[in-house]
Amino acid sequence: MTDTTTLERTAESATTILDHWVDGSAWTGESERTGPVFNPAQGRVQKEVRLASAADVDSAVAVATGAWTQWRDTSIAKRQAVLFNFRELLNQRKDELAAILTAEHGKVLSDALGEIARGMEVVEFACGLGHLTKGAYSENVSTGIDVYTLRQPLGVVGIISPFNFPAMVPLWFFSVALAAGNAVLLKPSEKDPTAANWMAELLKEAGLPDGVLNVVHGDKEAVDRLLEHPDVRAISFVGSTPIAKYVYENATRNGKRVQALGGAKNHMLVLPDADLDLAADAAVNAGFGSAGERCMAISVVLAVDTIADELVEKISQRMGTLRIGDGTRGCDMGPLITGQHRDKVASYIDVAAQDGASVVVDGRGVEADGDPDGFWLGPTLIDKVPTSSSVYQDEIFGPVLSIVRVEGYEGGLDIINSSPYGNGTAIFTNDGGAARRFQREATVGMIGINVPIPVPVAYHSFGGWKASLFGDAKAYGPHGFEFFTAEKAVTSRWLDPSHGGLNLGFPQHD
Repeated sequence: MTDTTTLERTAESATTILDHWVDGSAWTGESERTGPVFNPAQGRVQKEVRLASAADVDSAVAVATGAWTQWRDTSIAKRQAVLFNFRELLNQRKDELAAILTAEHGKVLSDALGEIARGMEVVEFACGLGHLTKGAYSENVSTGIDVYTLRQPLGVVGIISPFNFPAMVPLWFFSVALAAGNAVLLKPSEKDPTAANWMAELLKEAGLPDGVLNVVHGDKEAVDRLLEHPDVRAISFVGSTPIAKYVYENATRNGKRVQALGGAKNHMLVLPDADLDLAADAAVNAGFGSAGERCMAISVVLAVDTIADELVEKISQRMGTLRIGDGTRGCDMGPLITGQHRDKVASYIDVAAQDGASVVVDGRGVEADGDPDGFWLGPTLIDKVPTSSSVYQDEIFGPVLSIVRVEGYEGGLDIINSSPYGNGTAIFTNDGGAARRFQREATVGMIGINVPIPVPVAYHSFGGWKASLFGDAKAYGPHGFEFFTAEKAVTSRWLDPSHGGLNLGFPQHD
């Protein structure tokens, strides 16, 4: 395992600088600041990315504002055609995008392809915008008066996406925003920014007019300007809870519509009647897929005492078969995103021991199939974790799976409902009555029944409760089109010819 000094290396060996994408082409902007983009499996800088100033954001917003009216007035049929073309191009070239994700995020290629597939679901959903943006019509609400509603685009919208899903999360938001007729300014994570430019270029190839989708790279300076810019009508965000709260508070203070999806601490309750092999498989897949760097990862297994020992044994056995290494080598799990993050995640293993938990599998000694300077941490299993420990309380965001033992259903439910987060949770049981109770009683936004990662399909909406979501609108699905459009009500009366209105020239019999 390397130390964090790898993060402090300069980009002297980097030969590529990733530009912004504005008005249909690469754009350098005015700021001269750049940041390093690492290959996490190598622990080395592979390129630099430009970091926008507030003035650069202003320039990109001005471009989007100028392009918006043309896109807003583009027919639904033509907007659908662009999205259909984009979907087909994305499907044809998904391997190319997956390679980009693996090189910059570190997730294995199978995870990267899965991410793209889930994003494509939303593109396909957004192609149905003709149905999804329909209004309603009420005839003759009063004599000769009709009332109807229209759904119209907002204007320029901002998307701030996280490092852990550099393709899927932007696809969740910009597909719906563009379908609804908005112009978009996307600010991806500066840790793995290339996917955003790649998708923007593909959208141009699919027929999207220049300036309708723009990509501005940056850090807090760019984010803050998006949150305060008067011409940005709405902000979509995914990230940690503290930053989600910051985004929500500052954007709403500036009069913007906001959907800010925050962090999570997802529990999986395993009852004594559950299929323990199924539960163990689920815990491993949901706990360590994408190196645990996902807001829907299962990070806590609530194991009922009577089956806890057996379940822990089954999970640890499966962990021993996992191959950790470079995502291009057919491994099961890749590195973490940075050396700094890897070290932070690993520090919880010491905390667990100090708090009286039992470290069943310690990932710090992993022998990875990859460069020794990669940001490696193997899957880690910690048993008998007290709920007072920071190992339980914090969103670790890495391959650390905690076992908390409970007496039964009630004890597990109480722990879930006491959590400040409410993103996703799951129950494993063969008892339909217990499952029905759980889906009604768990104060969480997304529930899985014998499904460990209950991410809804595209025609439902994604989002949690409590500190996992700030704002009223969830992502994609019906909520997505509601978020990216404004409803307008029209009350109309038209006089017919018998009341002195327009003479339509109808023949009359005297």
